[in-house]
Amino acid sequence: MTQNDVKNKTVFFRNLSPIMVVKLGGTEGVDFSAVCRDTAALLSKGSSLESCPRIVLVHGGSIEANRLGEALGTPPRFITSPSGYTSRYTDRKTLEIFLMAVNGKVNTLLVEQLHRLGLNAFGLSGLDGRLLQAMRKEFIQSVENGKRKIIRDDYTGRIEQVNISLLGLLLDGGYLPVIAPVAVSPVGEALNVDADRAAAKVAAALHADTLILLTAVPGLLRNFPDENTLIHQLSKSQLPMALEVAQDRMKKKILGAEEALQGDVARVIIADGRIENPISNALQGNGTVIT
Repeated sequence: MTQNDVKNKTVFFRNLSPIMVVKLGGTEGVDFSAVCRDTAALLSKGSSLESCPRIVLVHGGSIEANRLGEALGTPPRFITSPSGYTSRYTDRKTLEIFLMAVNGKVNTLLVEQLHRLGLNAFGLSGLDGRLLQAMRKEFIQSVENGKRKIIRDDYTGRIEQVNISLLGLLLDGGYLPVIAPVAVSPVGEALNVDADRAAAKVAAALHADTLILLTAVPGLLRNFPDENTLIHQLSKSQLPMALEVAQDRMKKKILGAEEALQGDVARVIIADGRIENPISNALQGNGTVIT
């Protein structure tokens, strides 16, 4: 961290009202409208900027990207790493489809809903103002039919820095940031980044009190997909066990939770985004609470 980063944090954190980062999963079932209504209800509880909770929304958009890709004759392709993590293969054409769907449609419609609820939402991606700065991966490995394959034309990256001075300006100005999971490389390339881990990086950079990861299940399930096997509470030391239990995309949420906690976020809640009042429900301890 540079001296400027430290200075920016010092200035930004003079406002001591709590910060909460909420990630809306882009999978089928998550109720974006319910999240918007709940956000408006939570922010209306304060009568001034100082007494309001400060909220940052980070969203995915996999389903919309899949639909647009199929409509344009470029259906999505997913790859699995040797360690078992699944991600979207993102060549340049797929990246442009992703930008159209996630940054163009999902982000804009979320901002529209929030404005209709009276909130001064500000939609942006991590590309804007170099909000999310990432290093493009030189290559990625996938496992296909039991064999490892090297892929070199993938436009994905790992976030290394968050422009907290930009977020500080927005939050202190009374805006509600709504962030699409696109980052910028050192040479200015747009990069697809994992939305769960982007939310974790944002939460850690802001020293958020809470990170909520809303998804299409009640939380981490010991025996997926049996929702009666919800794990209600985890400590940071139990996260390696949680990674073994997690299936598919839930693995990225556990990794994000670990990164957030390492960045001094007080708690992470993986909770149900399909229900009414999903944020309030999570704050009441419903879901998987990780501290």
